[in-house]
Amino acid sequence: MRRYKLLLLVLTVISFTSLHAQDPVIEKKVNALLKQMTLEEKIGQLNQYTGRIFTGPQSTEKTNLQTEIKNGWVGSMLNVKGARSTREVQELAMQTRLKIPLLFGLDVIHGYETIFPIPLAEAASWDMDAIKRSAQVAAAEAAANGIHWTFAPMVDIARDPRWGRIMEGAGEDPYLGSLIAIARVKGFQGEHLGDTLSIMACAKHFAAYGAAIAGRDYNAVDMSDVELWQTYLPPFKAAADAGVGTFMNSFNTLNGIPATGNDYLQRTILKRKWNFKGFVVSDWNSVGEMLKWGYASDSADAAIKALTAGSDMDMEGRIYRRKLVQLVKEKKINIALVDDAVKRILYKKFELGLFDDPFRFSDEAREKTITSDPQHRQIARDVARKSIVLLKNNDQLLPLAPSDKTIAIIGPAAKAKRDMAGSWTVNTDSTTFISLYEGLASRMSSDKLLYAKGGTVQHSTGEEINEAVAVATKADVIILAVGETWDMSGESKSRADLRLPGDQEKLFTALQQTGKPIIVVIMAGRPLVFNNIADKAHAILYTWWLGSEAGNSICDVLFGNYNPSAKLPATFPRSVGQIPLYYNHTITGRPYNTQKSKQYLSVYIDEENTPRYAFGYGLSYTTFEYSDLKLSKTSITNNDSIIVTFKLSNTGIYTGEEVAQLYLRDEVASIVRPVKELKDFAKVQLVPGETKEIRFVIAKEKLSFYNKELQWVTEPGKFQLMIGTASDNIKLHSSFELVNGK
Repeated sequence: MRRYKLLLLVLTVISFTSLHAQDPVIEKKVNALLKQMTLEEKIGQLNQYTGRIFTGPQSTEKTNLQTEIKNGWVGSMLNVKGARSTREVQELAMQTRLKIPLLFGLDVIHGYETIFPIPLAEAASWDMDAIKRSAQVAAAEAAANGIHWTFAPMVDIARDPRWGRIMEGAGEDPYLGSLIAIARVKGFQGEHLGDTLSIMACAKHFAAYGAAIAGRDYNAVDMSDVELWQTYLPPFKAAADAGVGTFMNSFNTLNGIPATGNDYLQRTILKRKWNFKGFVVSDWNSVGEMLKWGYASDSADAAIKALTAGSDMDMEGRIYRRKLVQLVKEKKINIALVDDAVKRILYKKFELGLFDDPFRFSDEAREKTITSDPQHRQIARDVARKSIVLLKNNDQLLPLAPSDKTIAIIGPAAKAKRDMAGSWTVNTDSTTFISLYEGLASRMSSDKLLYAKGGTVQHSTGEEINEAVAVATKADVIILAVGETWDMSGESKSRADLRLPGDQEKLFTALQQTGKPIIVVIMAGRPLVFNNIADKAHAILYTWWLGSEAGNSICDVLFGNYNPSAKLPATFPRSVGQIPLYYNHTITGRPYNTQKSKQYLSVYIDEENTPRYAFGYGLSYTTFEYSDLKLSKTSITNNDSIIVTFKLSNTGIYTGEEVAQLYLRDEVASIVRPVKELKDFAKVQLVPGETKEIRFVIAKEKLSFYNKELQWVTEPGKFQLMIGTASDNIKLHSSFELVNGK
C-alpha cells in the first residue's frame, strides 16, 4: 500500500530555518562577486531573452544578442536547447569580464524527448511515485541536453475547464494539488540542485491564474482573501516548503493588481511570510503588459512597480535591461532592491555548480546516452496507463478477452500521433509515438482489425460517416477514438463550448445505430461534455493525451494487461452553464436535493446541480467493498489525534487498485465551510478476495482553515467523516468532535 499523507505532515513539522537554510559558503561567494559587479552587470543578471534566433542564420538581431551576452547584459536564456547549442551560447558568456554563466531555462512540462501524459492526466493517477518518476525522467533528459531550469510545475488550482491551461496542472483540489506539487518539485530537482540528472523547478503561476474570469486566458481574477489562502495558495506553499528553486508570476490581475506588480503576493506572502529564498521570474513580457493593463504609465513605471513588488527576473520584456540602470542612477529605484534580486539569481547559479563548470550540463556524450535510454519509454507507458480513467463499463464489456473477434477501430483520433503529445512539447519527434491503431495492430492479426477514419476532429462528411458505418457492420466490437486535437487545449486555448468538436457525436450516433457494442476512447486536454456518448456508449475510457506510449498504454487497459485505477482530478460538468462546478463548494441557505421541489432553492430550472462525473470518480474492472469503520475516539483536542481504520476488500475477479478517499466536513464555523474536503487518500492494490485494513490519522492540521482574519485556526465543533470511492460516492460515515479548539 502506497501512502502519501506523510509528505505534507513532514513538511509542516520542519522549521522554516531548515527548509530555507542558505549555504554560508555560497552566500560568501555571492557577496564577494556582487561587490565586483558594475550596475550594468547587475541589471544584466535580471534580464532573460529567448534564444530561438540562435537556431537560424546570422542576422542583425542575432548579432546584437551575441554582443549583449558577451557584454554581460544577459543573465538567462530560454529556448536554447541541446548540449552543443547551450555550450556555444555559454561560451559567449565566458567572454564577459566576470565570466558569470548563463542560466538556460525551458518549458519542460511533461517530458523532453520522452513525452509523458499531460499533467492533468498524471494527476488522475493519484500516484505520487509515478508522478515523481515522470518528472525525474524529464529532468534527466533535459539536463543532458544542457537545460538547467524548467518552468514547471504549474500548480494553479483550476475549477473551470473552459480555461485551456487546466491541462498543465493537477485539477481542482488544493490537497491533491499540494501533494502533486511536492512530487513534481522533488522529481525535477532530485536530492539537491547541481546534480546533472536534475534541473531546477519553477512553481507557477503565482497566483490564482486558474481562476481567470469566464475561463478566458490572460483575464482578470477577482476573489476574496479567504478564497485565495484556502484554495489557491496551498499548492504554492507546498512547493515552496519542498524547496522549489524559483517561482513564476502570472499574467492575470488579482483584485485589480497585475501579479507581476503585486507586492502582496511576491513580497508579503512569498518572500516574507513564507521566507522564500529563491527568485521570481516574470511570465513572458508580463512586466511590459502592465502598460496594457493600465497599471503602469510607461516602461520606466512598469520596471519600478515590478522590481519593487518582488519580480526579480524580466522574461523577454527587455524593460529591466532598458530602464533600470537609469532609474537607479536617478534614485527612483533603491539599489538594495537590485542587489537582492541579483543575489537570489547568483545563488542559484552557484548552487547548480555553474561557476565551477559552466558547461557541466552541456555534455554531448551524456546527451546521447540518456536521451535514448529505452527504459524511459517503459516508464512513460506505465505512467500513461495509470492515468486512464474508466468512466463506464456496461455488462463488463471491458477488458476485451483475447479471441477471434473482429474489432473496428474508427474515429479521427485512431491514428493520431502528434495529438497524443498534447500541448507543451519542446524536443520530440511525434512520428515515434505509438497511436491507438498501432497499439491494436501489434496485438491482433491484420484480418481481425478494421479501420475507418470517419472524418476529422472538426468535420465529417456524409460519405466518411457512411464508410465508417459500413466498416463497423463487419466487426464484432467498435472502438471509437474521438476528442480534441493537440492545439485545442493549452495556453491561449480557452473554449466556450466544451462539447466534442465537429461531428464526432454525430459519428457516434450513426455507429450506435448498428447495434454493435461501442467502446469510446476520448483523448483530450480537459474535461469535455459528451452527454449522448455518456448515456449510450457501452464503455468509455478517458485517456487524455498520454504521450509517447499512448497507443500501447491504452491497449494495456483495453485488453486487461492493466486494470484501470485512475480517478478524476477535476469535475466533469453536464453543461457549460454549470461552470464553475467543483465538489468542495459551500452550502447555501437554500440548499437543494433531489427529494425537494426546485421552487426557491439554489438550483437550475433547466439542468441538474450534479456533475456528469464527480471529482474522484473512476471505475475498475474489479469491485471493492468498504466495511468495519472504526474511530479510536470521538472527541479530541488540538493536541490529540484520531486513528481511523476500515477494511477494504476486493470482491471481484481481477487484481486491482482502489483509491480510498477521506473527506471531512466542518459542520459549523465562523465562516461558511465546504460541504466536504479531501483530507487524505490511500491507493491500495488487492488481489481477488483480499482484504486490507486501511488507516488514516486525523489531527489538528486536517481540521484547520483560514478564518476571516486569515489566521490558520481550528474551531471547536462537530465534524462529519466520510470515506468513499469518489466525492459523490461515500461508503462509510461517522462523526467526531473537536473540543477546546482555540
